Amino acid sequence: MTHELTAPRLASASSKVTASGGGWWRDAVIYQVYVRSFADSDGDGIGDLQGVRARLPHLARLGVDAVWLTPFYVSPQADGGYDVADYRAVDPLFGDLSDADELVRSAHALGLRVIVDVVPNHTSERHPWFREALADPAAGARDRYHFRPGRGPGGELPPNDWESVFGGPAWSRTPDGAWYLHLFAPEQPDLNWENPEVAEEFSSVLRFWLDLGVDGFRIDVAHGMVKAPGMPDIGRGAQATLIGTEPLPFFDQDGVHAIHRSWRRLLDSYEGPRIGVAEAWAPTSERLALYVRPDEMHQAFNFRFLNCPWDTSAMRTVIDESLAATASVGAPTTWVLSNHDVVRHVTRYGGGAQGLARARAAALLMLALPGSAYLYQGEELGLPEVADLPDDLRQDPAFLRSAGQDGLRDGCRIPLPWSGERPPYGFGPAGSWLPQPADWGPLSVAAQTGDPHSTLELYRAALELRRALPGLGSPDAGPLTWLPAPEGVLLFTRPGFACTLNSRSEPLELPAPGRPVLSSAPVETDGRTVLLPPDSCTWWAL
Repeated sequence: MTHELTAPRLASASSKVTASGGGWWRDAVIYQVYVRSFADSDGDGIGDLQGVRARLPHLARLGVDAVWLTPFYVSPQADGGYDVADYRAVDPLFGDLSDADELVRSAHALGLRVIVDVVPNHTSERHPWFREALADPAAGARDRYHFRPGRGPGGELPPNDWESVFGGPAWSRTPDGAWYLHLFAPEQPDLNWENPEVAEEFSSVLRFWLDLGVDGFRIDVAHGMVKAPGMPDIGRGAQATLIGTEPLPFFDQDGVHAIHRSWRRLLDSYEGPRIGVAEAWAPTSERLALYVRPDEMHQAFNFRFLNCPWDTSAMRTVIDESLAATASVGAPTTWVLSNHDVVRHVTRYGGGAQGLARARAAALLMLALPGSAYLYQGEELGLPEVADLPDDLRQDPAFLRSAGQDGLRDGCRIPLPWSGERPPYGFGPAGSWLPQPADWGPLSVAAQTGDPHSTLELYRAALELRRALPGLGSPDAGPLTWLPAPEGVLLFTRPGFACTLNSRSEPLELPAPGRPVLSSAPVETDGRTVLLPPDSCTWWAL
């Protein structure tokens, strides 16, 4: 027989959130909302907090446990809000503080927790602190940032050879001749965490949002707040390509862990529990695991899984090493396939029908693994990367600073299609800040709802099954056991559950591991053998 793509309803939409207890994050599915591109309530073409609030029922029906909101604070938007000028206020572009409060309350009423971004590595150049530092070179305000004299005759050369992640030097010169450090855009000066004022300010900021009711924080550049003593030269170029692969004097310094331990104590002082999620790049899985020791953050993003190619040998290696590293410190592993900084995985896996098939299969693989999973808005719709945006519409500073050679982040930030056959597809009353493709109508939430073969219904069924089957997701349900499988195939079991992934471009016949309950493509089985479709993943009840 041919098994259908989706499964019957097996769990209520709120079962896990209400019964999860103290360790809710250990197997949570957390949905990233890129606020600018999620839903627009006022017709200015830019998503906002009221738009997010109105669309929360979609996330509750999808079956996620928590929502992570990208920055909505006061900002000049030089880097999509990651250049913060006021950490305690909502930018009028997105609403006001009452909108944030109502959003949190509405999410909680639907059984959804709320995680917000905090950006501690740098501020906006328009932050009052940096304005004060520029206005008076003799003021102590410069000690809150990294100001240094230049090298060479007259100090016309940067203090060292560090490069910005967005391209070009990591230093800019002020009119009085001093240089300041910015590991990202010049509009994002790095803070000096050796200054106690910085630590005191961020403790206050965290308390402000915890008092408002948020359930945790995603820590932007959690590996970057501390720089190596003396800020030594690196001695080579293309430094952005070394991030997460080699030790660097501006990232993953041991001193960051004292900051995270202090924040963990703060989080633990609130009822909840409230959690911290580290966006941390480290050269090895073992170094990454340091961020989730029992007295530090609750989670850290597993970028090695995101960067893994469509290759079962590489996938198995990353899965094994990730699970071993986090197990060594008693923490759950996280899994993620896309976010607001990378090319969407439909496109990374080849694009078109093949890319979509692989993306659907990868989603089921990810959701079957023990630990917590992160979904990026629109992946439940199977959205591809939009790679043909006109240069004059792009807003990514990485694109602007690299003469168009890099910086594809705008292509994964296209506003979502909710309904209708033409742009803006229900995103808002008017247009959208980045143009939506003319052929996205069939990908909208409305178009896919009720279609058992759609990517949206596949995600809904997968998240429902993940709640219902103990062997899915929970890191505490039992071990993951690999079984022998042909080349190009992954086969593992957990208590009461099995998962098969066929990465080959042709069907493959295998003994049936059990009873199929969900597949990313129709599978043919007579109960004894199964014909696995190409580029597919299937879940089995044992």
